[in-house]
Amino acid sequence: MALSLEMIRTLQNSQPTDAWSAILAHAWQICSQTIPVGKAESEIIKRDRAIGDVDLYLTTAGWDLWLTYELSVKRTSEVLPQWWDAHTPGRGVLVLDALSLREVPWILSQAEARGFTVHSAKPTGAELPADTTPFAKALGFSQRSALGNNGAGGSHRLPGACTESTDIEWTACAELVGSEPDWVFWHHWPDHRLHDHDDPGKGLSSLSKEVESHLTGDDFWTLVGRLAHGRRLIITSDHGYAASGLFPDSDKKQNEYLKKIYKSGRWNSDQKEAGAWAPPIDLAIQSVHGHHLYMNGRRKWKSAGGYPTLTHGGLTVLEVAVPFIEISRS
Repeated sequence: MALSLEMIRTLQNSQPTDAWSAILAHAWQICSQTIPVGKAESEIIKRDRAIGDVDLYLTTAGWDLWLTYELSVKRTSEVLPQWWDAHTPGRGVLVLDALSLREVPWILSQAEARGFTVHSAKPTGAELPADTTPFAKALGFSQRSALGNNGAGGSHRLPGACTESTDIEWTACAELVGSEPDWVFWHHWPDHRLHDHDDPGKGLSSLSKEVESHLTGDDFWTLVGRLAHGRRLIITSDHGYAASGLFPDSDKKQNEYLKKIYKSGRWNSDQKEAGAWAPPIDLAIQSVHGHHLYMNGRRKWKSAGGYPTLTHGGLTVLEVAVPFIEISRS
């Protein structure tokens, strides 16, 4: 769906903070609507393509908004510690690795149907790069695995939390959650499953079926119920993902450059200068995590082994926007 004239004027005439607020609200409005039963594949692809219009704007006329992202967007790593500090013990956090805005409808509808109260639901921003370790470090953890078996120590930004990090099945996860008042549980799904959907004809289509099965299943909600037992619970993520299998191919000249710099990825920490295209196809950005080059927008290219159909780390809205949902048992 094309951007409305009102939206375009907002993006062109507003301060960066207001422009980014409008972008995230636009993405949330598209993604958070209830998905009819049996329509997961077609509806998720439709919504992904609808958000492509704002990605196109950010790739062309509005590319400089990416340079203001870190100062303009409330990042999850900031919002989560603020929420933690504002609440007394009886706090829970479930981080689902690579959960994007696409998955919000199932969480909201299932929470209501299963007797939970949704106190708030909104988008927040990932780190740059939109990857796992930068988010962990922003919260004061050395890496994701540090949370395993309550090994995170006490120097992070969610003090007092018992921690866990794993990719085991949901009911086994629930058995790991004890009676401690504060919990941070980082599960590796769906991130650890993205590359299993790389075969031709899979990608976002097959992932959406898997996501629906998990998020509407009793096993997942057993874990949620255990974490929410006597606790306010935040369900959030470290970053989203790009449905790069739906992206158009770059032209031959750009293809050679992108393959050389990015291989089969979406960001690079070795290069100092972006390419000489106007508008830019990639951007050099200095974030709190250092200087990196980032793929700007929805592009893919021919690379050794084939470019992945689902990936993250670049500059598109659904790579950097994540859910931040607060629930409790009714």
